[in-house]
Amino acid sequence: MLSDADVRALAEARHGDPFAVLGLHADAAGTLWARAMLPGAAAVALRDAALGRTVATLSPRGDSGLWEGAVPRRRKRFDYRLAVAWTGGDEVVLADAYAYGPQVPEADLHYFGEGSHLRPYTFLGAHPLVVGDVAGVRFAVWAPNASRVSVVGDFNAWDGRRHPMRSRGGGGVWEIFIPQVAVGERYKFEILARDGAVLPLKADPYARAAELRPATASIVAPPLHAARALPPGRAGANTRQAPMAIYELHAPSWRRHPDGRLFYSWDELAATLPPYAADLGFTHIELLPVAEHPFDGSWGYQTLGLYAPSARFGPPEGFARFVDACHDAGLGVLVDWVPAHFPSDAFGLAQFDGSALYEYADPREGFHHDWNTLIYNFGRHEVRNFLVGNALYWIEQFGVDGLRVDAVASMLYRDYSRKEGQWLPNVHGGRENLEAIAFLKRVNEVIGAECPGAITIAEESTAFPGVSAPTFAGGLGFHFKWNMGWMHDTLEYMQEDPVHRRWHHDKLRFGLVYAFSENFVLPLSHDEVVHGKGSILGRMPGDEWQRFANLRAYYGFMWGHPGKKLLFMGQEFAQGNEWNHDAELPWWLLQHEFHAGVQRLVRDLNRLQRAQPALYRLDGEGAGFEWIDSDDAEHSVYAWLRRDGQGGQVLVACNMTPVPRERFRLGVPDGPGAWREALNTDSVFYGGSNLGNGAAVLTVQAQACHGRARSIELTLPPLATLFLVPAG
Repeated sequence: MLSDADVRALAEARHGDPFAVLGLHADAAGTLWARAMLPGAAAVALRDAALGRTVATLSPRGDSGLWEGAVPRRRKRFDYRLAVAWTGGDEVVLADAYAYGPQVPEADLHYFGEGSHLRPYTFLGAHPLVVGDVAGVRFAVWAPNASRVSVVGDFNAWDGRRHPMRSRGGGGVWEIFIPQVAVGERYKFEILARDGAVLPLKADPYARAAELRPATASIVAPPLHAARALPPGRAGANTRQAPMAIYELHAPSWRRHPDGRLFYSWDELAATLPPYAADLGFTHIELLPVAEHPFDGSWGYQTLGLYAPSARFGPPEGFARFVDACHDAGLGVLVDWVPAHFPSDAFGLAQFDGSALYEYADPREGFHHDWNTLIYNFGRHEVRNFLVGNALYWIEQFGVDGLRVDAVASMLYRDYSRKEGQWLPNVHGGRENLEAIAFLKRVNEVIGAECPGAITIAEESTAFPGVSAPTFAGGLGFHFKWNMGWMHDTLEYMQEDPVHRRWHHDKLRFGLVYAFSENFVLPLSHDEVVHGKGSILGRMPGDEWQRFANLRAYYGFMWGHPGKKLLFMGQEFAQGNEWNHDAELPWWLLQHEFHAGVQRLVRDLNRLQRAQPALYRLDGEGAGFEWIDSDDAEHSVYAWLRRDGQGGQVLVACNMTPVPRERFRLGVPDGPGAWREALNTDSVFYGGSNLGNGAAVLTVQAQACHGRARSIELTLPPLATLFLVPAG
């Protein structure tokens, strides 16, 4: 019989090696003993699985919950089942978790420990599998400083004594195979810390499904499938030489159910969103974070279930169908990814095994004051494995085209948004977070090697050099970077009354000083329509007509400017109020002609961009841009030339005052003998005054202007942008 000390340790869920005493074990005399922790059982019998009959009856050891008994005439282990009659319940026959040896391969543990395991989610977390002829779930978790880890769930009455896990040595991984557990079952980990404290139940960091908030349990997801490659043509559509117009959206507030149900499911979104975005000519959809998060008001940016698509939209497989629907509509899918920080909720990663495991221990390194969140310890192998693997997971398991990485600036600098004394310098005494920089390079290198055609985009608001340069050239390796400076300067300019714009002329042209230092995306993102900033339309000055004209001219300026384009949902039809994440977009505005006109303009700008390679092919190269006139502050007029490097060219001219410019002379390049309007933001079709040049052919004249030998004469409408292409 088991010693009283062992029984007491099992009853208190403090035994150091439960696999050494539970299950079948021979004593010194060779007698085989069976032991099982089954608190709440009324009777337990041992059955030979092959013979289908009882071979021993187990007895309780007091009220400890342990049942044990000698197995007559047996000297060797055999396949058995436990017939358990529960107090007040029916009898069930169970395979015993303690009859199975380790299931996680040693190679996985080795590569995980050295920091080179690219896909730790393939062995950590909950994985349905069949061992022998028994179906169940293998659970594995990394908790190196724990004294004991148990899996708890509905299948064991959330009792930490039932399924304490096996330690796999110094690497800190714990595992157990629990028979009869099935897909869809809820579970968590109960962890005994080194100091003897039982921690609040922890959700699985690698869970691939989770309960709908406010519940926080992890859910056993279906088995992983083979990695999904991008469909044909998608890789080419994601390059810097391709047209890119991104529709950014927050899925819970794009549309909502009128019948009182809160959100559209992934399948409902798949039926409505891709056709809408594709009809408007967008090339990509970008989703604010869809990984599981406890608080709706964080919009997903305080993520705690990094591997689980949020239950707000249904099961995870629905997200894969949504991605497929977008691809079928010719749209790429980008997801916002948040490796910069995580919330400190007790059920999550904070102090996961009683120690600072995923986060830096020192709050001067590990705490964000802006968001009251914790910072990942980028210097730890296993944490980098967790994050790099997660980046691959979204691309390979769901087929997304890429990741937009949130808050990169906060990762790059140790003193980000910190006062003196609130941060620690790096080993060289500097402010850069060298571990985070190495991590970002690693993520981008791995995605480049493992997922050809997938892209990463950095939200980075500083002048850190080489964000979108290859790592072999000393850069961070992102494919694109958000141009926050362009966004800030141009919105400041547009907020000025046109009568004052002559004094702020540099704000629109300054972006061209550095436009080709990175592969830029021009973002009018969700961050520009929250926290009291109002809507983009709301920042435009003047009466109603002028506000819409200003917005249309601004969109024309944006689409004519080098860089990929991004609009947040609602901006495509000039939402008037600030975005409210608790309500759907004000779709009723499309009943009004001004709003419908802006939507038509966005559609036509996207179509024009696709039709004219000069507007996208050399977005990141100086050879694709040339000023015609950047100095006309007196009239607030800007004009420039876009080239595609293959002979194609587009002229763009902006008049940022409400004064029409009749018989305006514009210098033109050598080559075309005539030009015509391809798009005029002042068209009546978009809600404008319909002033312009219509279908007229603008013949090139041998009259010098803007430092050029030839020019054309045209009408510049008020508060408008014109796109001109060679006639014929």
